[in-house]
Amino acid sequence: MYKTREKFISIGIYVLAVILFIGFSLFLIPAKVNEEYSIYSFLIIVAIFFAIILLCTRIRSILLKLAKRDTIDTGETLIIRDFIERLKFCYSLDDFYGAIGDYLEKRGDCSVLLIDRTRNYVLYNSPDRLTTSERTRKKIDQYFDEQWQDGIFFFDKDFGITSKFKKARGFFLCSEKQHMFVFCNYTRLFDSTIYSQLFEEYKRFITRTRTISTLSEIAATTTEWQQLAETQQSFLPQKIPNIPKLKIATYFRPLVNVSGDYFSILPIDSSKTLLMLGDVSGKGLPAALIMGLVMNTVKIIEDKEDLVGVIHAIDKAIKGMHLQDKYTVLFLGIVDTEKMKIRYINASMSDPLILSPSPDGYRIKPLTSNASLIGILDVGDITVAEKRLFRGDTILMATDGVSEVMDDSGVELGDTDLYKKTLIAGAAKSPQEFVDDIVNLIWRYNGDKKLHDDVTMMIAKVGY
Repeated sequence: MYKTREKFISIGIYVLAVILFIGFSLFLIPAKVNEEYSIYSFLIIVAIFFAIILLCTRIRSILLKLAKRDTIDTGETLIIRDFIERLKFCYSLDDFYGAIGDYLEKRGDCSVLLIDRTRNYVLYNSPDRLTTSERTRKKIDQYFDEQWQDGIFFFDKDFGITSKFKKARGFFLCSEKQHMFVFCNYTRLFDSTIYSQLFEEYKRFITRTRTISTLSEIAATTTEWQQLAETQQSFLPQKIPNIPKLKIATYFRPLVNVSGDYFSILPIDSSKTLLMLGDVSGKGLPAALIMGLVMNTVKIIEDKEDLVGVIHAIDKAIKGMHLQDKYTVLFLGIVDTEKMKIRYINASMSDPLILSPSPDGYRIKPLTSNASLIGILDVGDITVAEKRLFRGDTILMATDGVSEVMDDSGVELGDTDLYKKTLIAGAAKSPQEFVDDIVNLIWRYNGDKKLHDDVTMMIAKVGY
């Protein structure tokens, strides 16, 4: 199993590191160390120590990858791993039932029983004798009532909880009173590390489906639109994270209570931050659902540095909702303040740009589109673009609700010198002051009339 191998590999690497350190130290350091050689000897020891640490860390990483490939990525465990990957893109119970059928039942020859304990109602059972049996249901009702704590547990042939992995004949997932029983005679063959991943993804699925269901129920009654708007805005960052060498300000104003605009700020590590801003086609509930879907999809993706993978995941999720003519434009960019660069994919957003200081003032560098609309067309091949960043650079991302604001004569703000001058003048200011300048310009240019689109923007200043 993976945990056992991981333990042995780690112990073996530590022992190897000690042996190498002692061996090289004895070999390279003179037998007699006098005062003249003391500093030289010390530097040799330090260099040997760090070289061995780097070497052993690399060897450990390689061995753990091989161990993972031989356990989690092969054999019976692969069935559960693939089921988890499918579960990440389930947004309804019908999606969930399809994943159960394709992976657990067909590939894994498992039987599944899903019970909603809040209503004591069977949501799903595999079409076999075990899960449809009255005896099975009575035993489960007797042992696992609605007060059962959340978690993942193993049961034996008599449906009793067991801590002995080899005697397990299935496992039981409980999250928010949603009980899922998986009956499998070869449960012991699954690598134990996969179960915690399965439980975490199951919890996310329950939360995701309930959120979508809540949005739909609220939208059914027009008197509850404010509650719908509050639920939707809970998807957005509630607080700008404190990121070294990157200051950020945002602005979000929906045209009506709900919006198809969205943005996110997700720190990846101490120097890399994922910035996202987008706009869903249309208005109302469908746009709000897609907005929440995109936000959730990006949030749960583990490798956020794989921008192409993120785009494909969003595309797959939107198409999986089967909402006619729904798509999104969006900008995804990873700002690296150590290497001073931005890697990005611009999926048909018209306005992202960099304002860069120069001896002649600020230069405007557009971050041009390099991908099509997401969720309706064939995505095709996507290339990640890259631009250098310099201290003092300002990155502006905005939906078309900013540039397409019109004056009384019908001229769009983005086409005017006034807009360009405001950008250049604001680039030297703090991100929040810059945001305030653009917002004030929008209202002045629009003549304080009612806007015709959502207005969302994000401004990031690099190096401060």
